[in-house]
Amino acid sequence: MHWGHVKSKDLIHWQELPIALAPDQAYDKGGCFSGSAIEKAGRLYLLYTGHVEEKGVVYQRQCLAVSEDGIHFEKVAQNPVIAETLLGDNGTIHDFRDPKVFLHEGNYYAVVATKSKENHGKILLFTSKDLLSWSFYSVLLEGNDKQGVMWECPDFFHLDGKAVLLLSSIQMPQRGYEFHNTSSSVAFIGTMDWRTGKFTPENYHEIDGGLDFYAPQTLVDDQNRRIMIAWMQMWHRTLPTHDLKHKWAGAMTLPRELHIKEERLMQRPVDFIQKEIIIDEKISEQLVNGSDFELTSNFGDNAVLKFVADLTDATKLRVQLAKNETGSLLLTYEKASQLLTICRADFGYAITGAEKPTLTKRSLVVPLVAERLQLEIFRDTSSLEIFVNNEKAMTITFYEIEKGSKIVINSQGQTQLSTITLGHISEN
Repeated sequence: MHWGHVKSKDLIHWQELPIALAPDQAYDKGGCFSGSAIEKAGRLYLLYTGHVEEKGVVYQRQCLAVSEDGIHFEKVAQNPVIAETLLGDNGTIHDFRDPKVFLHEGNYYAVVATKSKENHGKILLFTSKDLLSWSFYSVLLEGNDKQGVMWECPDFFHLDGKAVLLLSSIQMPQRGYEFHNTSSSVAFIGTMDWRTGKFTPENYHEIDGGLDFYAPQTLVDDQNRRIMIAWMQMWHRTLPTHDLKHKWAGAMTLPRELHIKEERLMQRPVDFIQKEIIIDEKISEQLVNGSDFELTSNFGDNAVLKFVADLTDATKLRVQLAKNETGSLLLTYEKASQLLTICRADFGYAITGAEKPTLTKRSLVVPLVAERLQLEIFRDTSSLEIFVNNEKAMTITFYEIEKGSKIVINSQGQTQLSTITLGHISEN
């Protein structure tokens, strides 16, 4: 496990840089695992998990690397900077990983994931004045039997008057239409007592309603917006790009701007993406009533589809995406149940995983707004990111055998489609 490194001025167009971290020390010889970065006095500090496996036993400790130029990183002589002594009996050194570092009121803090003896997820808070010398601060939050056997990749911040803890939970039990993947990304919304270091959640829910979304992390941009990017993949699933020797595996999501509304995490694509969209086809109004409506332009490898559907007189909306001669990705909305469902069954290479039976679709509860459903769908070759009513999202991967680029829409009852646009993101 290495740290790759890319840079961007807009979080859309990226330039590759040399590998940032490689496992070359006794404390990280099994891999440089997840972590985070922060700038201090013109230097870039990386706090990461050093992973070691000895005689079949895993040890995980937090390590630090520093860069003067943002390109070349030197591991500090004091590594590991957060290890057994600081962990104590608050968790297990065998599952202790993914530090997210941040600055709060002049002090540096890091949330780190571990688990309890009862196999409950646990997030610990550590503090430092200089990023080098750390001390244990608190158990930020501990899970229960209904919240998975281990938590990973924590992130903690304040947004819109609330404290927010993002984490990824292994084997999160299903709750209604939530948490159906073998591992899930979860948002806890609540309040934080910095005096005690205790976070009190008031609500928790799945962040993304799709099949392939994990380990989200956030940053704050130069306009003070909270932006989230996640790993667009899922553990314990077959990966066709690896099996077919394409020499890549997994991808990252588009950047999403976050807000809190009624104690829930709202997300939408950051607005500067809109400025990069080149329109290929635009239709002001289109009535769909039983028969198929097909867009003229292609839903190609780099495509964006937007429309608003008025379902006042309809019971069901059906959208076939990337349609070819044998099938499509199927997006449906059932008005009675308020369920938006994305399905990749029988489309492209089979993707199977730990879920039994094989999970090929996910559903998300989406109430209509004034009888309308607003959809914004981004395709990036082998992925879809579906944004709903500027609030919720569903992410899915797929790997075609036969290339498909058609969009076909129909409905049960009469649906009025408005402001339909199909375009693509500029590659420059």
